Amino acid sequence: MAQKEHRTIQITLPGGQKVEAVAWNTTPYQLAKQISSTLADTAVAAQVNGEPYDLERPLETDSDLRFLTFDSTEGKAVFWHSSTHVLGAAAEQLLGAVLCRGPSTECGFYHDFFLGKERTLRGSELPVLERICQELTAAAQPFRRLEVSQDQLRQLFKDNPFKLRLIEEKVRGLTATVYGCGMLVDLCRGPHLRHTGQIGGLKLLTNSSSVWRSPGAPETVQRVAGISFPTAEELKAWEEWREEAELRDHRRIGKEQELFFFHKLSPGSCFFLPRGTRVYNALVTFIRAEYTRRGFSEVKTPTLFSTKLWEVSGHWEHYQEDMFALQPPGPRRDNPTSHPTDTLALKPMNCPAHCLMFTHRPRSWRELPLRLADFGVLHRAETSGSLGGLTRLRCFQQDDAHIFCAPDQLEAEIRGCLDFLRSVYAVLGFSFRLALSTRPSGFLGEPYLWDQAEQVLQRALEEFGEPWDLSPGDGAFYGPKIDVHLRDALGRPHQCGTIQLDFQLPLRFDLQYKGQAGALERPVLIHRAVLGSVERMLGVLAESCGGKWPLWLSPFQVVVIPVGPEQEAYAREAQQGLRAAGLVGDLDTDCTLTLSRRVRRAQLANYNFQFVVGQREQSKKTVNIRTRDNRRLGERDLTEAVQRLLELQSSRVPDAEEIF
Repeated sequence: MAQKEHRTIQITLPGGQKVEAVAWNTTPYQLAKQISSTLADTAVAAQVNGEPYDLERPLETDSDLRFLTFDSTEGKAVFWHSSTHVLGAAAEQLLGAVLCRGPSTECGFYHDFFLGKERTLRGSELPVLERICQELTAAAQPFRRLEVSQDQLRQLFKDNPFKLRLIEEKVRGLTATVYGCGMLVDLCRGPHLRHTGQIGGLKLLTNSSSVWRSPGAPETVQRVAGISFPTAEELKAWEEWREEAELRDHRRIGKEQELFFFHKLSPGSCFFLPRGTRVYNALVTFIRAEYTRRGFSEVKTPTLFSTKLWEVSGHWEHYQEDMFALQPPGPRRDNPTSHPTDTLALKPMNCPAHCLMFTHRPRSWRELPLRLADFGVLHRAETSGSLGGLTRLRCFQQDDAHIFCAPDQLEAEIRGCLDFLRSVYAVLGFSFRLALSTRPSGFLGEPYLWDQAEQVLQRALEEFGEPWDLSPGDGAFYGPKIDVHLRDALGRPHQCGTIQLDFQLPLRFDLQYKGQAGALERPVLIHRAVLGSVERMLGVLAESCGGKWPLWLSPFQVVVIPVGPEQEAYAREAQQGLRAAGLVGDLDTDCTLTLSRRVRRAQLANYNFQFVVGQREQSKKTVNIRTRDNRRLGERDLTEAVQRLLELQSSRVPDAEEIF
């Protein structure tokens, strides 16, 4: 009990002010009230010496104290994590659910729970579940933090095999924390809100099935996702924003504009129609042009590999459940002495193949940095419940590239990767924020190598000049990384690009090159992507522009509209001129509609430009140009108009209609 002595401690508040407090007695919430009642009301949790902390948990020692509000990323994570506990309590109360896990996400929260092997959650039950959640928030039930032993944990959750599995996997110390809220007690690190009444608005959004991975047969669990806010007004504003987002849903746009579709006979794979393929190819062409300018070499590698490759790379151990494996045909009957071939697997990433490419012949320091780019088709065994339009697929392509460089080239290559990101995102119209993710607890390799690599990444970020955050412990097990979080036109976050250092693959594949002194040296490997999945980026762009594609990406660049049948032949000539130049040129000869209605139809279909041709234009070989926003640009020479469109397309401007 000596360690819980009520002694005087020093607390450093935001702004540097120091105050005295009493160990094991004074709470962050009490100090927040001393600063201002507004802060006490809006704070959702605290940070004590950089660690998340409950507002009602007594301080224990001299501390640097900060407060988290819903406005911060960390504050939202706490708020939504507390909300998922409310959802769990409601699921227990209404459905008798066995709770599995309930994390916060970037855009809300979800809870997985088990209802039995035959039972699923019906859509009609979602409003009832939401009403119980709202009753629990109205009751302002306090969150209570308790520290218990492993034996007590197992006793608490003896009837929940999912929690017992989590205890076995996650709990390493002699004790762990649980949180109580009303009748619910759940395994959790915390922190949480002071009470459920801080949740002023909560809405459940979707229900689906998910798969709980376990040593035995995987269990199908139910997943309910939701969103919550401190006030009902904020929830209402979000719902209005969501209505706008739904109008921009890439699946809706893809169907209306005939860009792509999905079919049950190929789940998790996309069929790109001609217009969608045009957008897809324009993105790939853009990245290929950047590759040429930046010294990357594009390569092609096989799709199917022996699992021996994935054993060498380590993916078979860490990633096997997410890979498609198949057994090739056995020995032929006419050759009984032949041996069966290895199990094969479709590649989920390109890096091991690029390592084979590096090591297939001796390498010299003069070849470095070697930058290999690959648009190869990748396959990942995503669960059916996680599939959703273009955002998550089983079959996709990435602007995937790997840089093999000498250690002294590393910093310059990282700077080049960051500049690549900035250039591409500027053209696509995205703002972005970077995060340096450092070594996790289960990292592989020598600590001093990690320290050096993290310092290199930090220096590159500081020189880059864009805002960045530190994410301690979020690096991959094989190396630190820079995560890239972009924001679209609606302000929604997306993680598409990444820059990762890898110490392990060069070791696993024994990659070497002859250095300047003649001795063999080991290269450093950089994984990098800017678009990430091309399919996913196409979906993000569709929603960001709302189907109003910039000219260089647009599958609706120009439609030629003859005033009457007499101009149809000239209209076809204009269309052919557009197509011969490599532009998208369509033709509308539907004379059952008036000219103004055909122009309006083209504008609603989001054609960037309409070329109207009448008797005057036909005689002078000109076109009368309008934009999708009904700006009248007047009469222009056809050849000059086509040339101007080519200039605007090649420069990839976002506002071709404004500057034509």
